[in-house]
Amino acid sequence: MDTLLYLVEPAPATLILTAVTVTFASAFRALNYAKEMERNRDFSEASITLDTSQALMIPVMSSCSLLLMFYLFSSVSQLLTAFTAVASVSSLFFWLSPYALYVKSQLGLSDPFLSRCCSKSFTRMQGLLLVGCVMTVVAWLVSGHWVLNNLLGISICIAFVSHVRLPNIKTCAMLLVCLFVYDIFWVFFSERFFGANVMVSVATQQASNPVHTVANSLNLPGLEMITKKLELPVKIVFPRNLLGGVVPGVSASEFMMLGLGDMAIPAMLLALVLCFDYRKSREVVNLFDLKSSKGHKYIWYALPGYAIGLVSALAAVL
Repeated sequence: MDTLLYLVEPAPATLILTAVTVTFASAFRALNYAKEMERNRDFSEASITLDTSQALMIPVMSSCSLLLMFYLFSSVSQLLTAFTAVASVSSLFFWLSPYALYVKSQLGLSDPFLSRCCSKSFTRMQGLLLVGCVMTVVAWLVSGHWVLNNLLGISICIAFVSHVRLPNIKTCAMLLVCLFVYDIFWVFFSERFFGANVMVSVATQQASNPVHTVANSLNLPGLEMITKKLELPVKIVFPRNLLGGVVPGVSASEFMMLGLGDMAIPAMLLALVLCFDYRKSREVVNLFDLKSSKGHKYIWYALPGYAIGLVSALAAVL
């Protein structure tokens, strides 16, 4: 009973709500991106549909990455941070572009072309959005604030689900089973083989901040304002004492966390479901009309299923 009460504390409740929202948003963005690719064949090269063998390599490659981070994280952390910063700018731009276009159309703003980049036109609105994305990532590099970390992690999740697709339910089911075994091994049994919990060790490691390193080398002013260590946006985190809540932990200042994979992989399944519903209807319908025979019915079974599974998992570990 106490565990169930802890789940309605601000931190776990916000974590669950955020994860479910991000999973649905990722799937829905993937559906809209698929529609864009149908209208513009030039976009098709930007999306990858995994075959069965490629999908089953995800747990293998993830295991190799875990071991690499476990043994060599301190050596590659600054390079990894720089790569993550670039990926975050790109992902944030991809996520927010449709909203920028919507605001432009609603306000009737002019949007002249500025230049052409990679054979594609680049507008003023896109330029402003890109500057905003860069500034957001710079703010994260300087402050390392958990809210910015979550924002970048969410954008990476949405971009990944939109660009990497699964071909069918069979492949998705096989991938989920393999990842189930992957999670069990690395969380519960890796300590027996490697002397420490590999998954937890990697998830909780902080990367060296290359911005702080450069500023320190150049003796730049304001060095004390730049954080030395960064949580990479490979997870979403919320303080256990969020809004005065109390959740069991070593200290109230600790964070509850959920890896991006725990949102991205289910979102790939939801994207598959949404695309199936869309192809089934092929008409503009009210997404929230559950009684419509042409509505997106399957998504409303899959999404609650994910939420129930997530709540059950959190209840088991609290």
